[in-house]
Amino acid sequence: MSNAPVSNGRRRFLTATTSVVGGLGAVAVAVPFIKSWNPSARAKAAGAPVEVDISKLEDGQMVRVEWRGKPVWVVRRGDAILKELGEHDAQLRDPNSDEPQQPTYAHNKFRSVKPEIFLAVGICTHLGCSPTYLPDSFSEQVSGVSSGFFCPCHGSKFDMAGRVFAGVPAPLNLVVPPHMFVSDHSIIIGIDEGAA
Repeated sequence: MSNAPVSNGRRRFLTATTSVVGGLGAVAVAVPFIKSWNPSARAKAAGAPVEVDISKLEDGQMVRVEWRGKPVWVVRRGDAILKELGEHDAQLRDPNSDEPQQPTYAHNKFRSVKPEIFLAVGICTHLGCSPTYLPDSFSEQVSGVSSGFFCPCHGSKFDMAGRVFAGVPAPLNLVVPPHMFVSDHSIIIGIDEGAA
């Protein structure tokens, strides 16, 4: 045992210093740990709304974009296609789109806000394959219907409003994603008209 006098001031200083250094160490470990709970930039971008420029889309032309990791089709439908949409309702499984595969503002015969612009998630409602867009040769699949979407995996067929034909494996119409028109030339996919 030492006979040196006890310095309470030094003991308090060392205890306070040790406490501060330990606290800083705990914060240095806790900050990255807590930040790791936040979604990554890639995950945030995957769920973010997507803006699509439709100013250069011509009749019958389709643009594909990715939203939430899924393909979304944007198609400009001409007058001939729009006229044809009402002529084959008897061949469709859900011609009035009674199943909730679209937002309420797209619950009409065109399944869109503006009849000439059609949006759909490009995934077949049967087993998740991606149908092929047939702008000129769909009549080989369904007689009397010039344009549509054909799923090569199991033969499901959809018209230019994404409505499924009867007698194919797909049980539902294609999904119409939430969207809104920012202008006549731009659409945002992932934001609902009513949510803004």
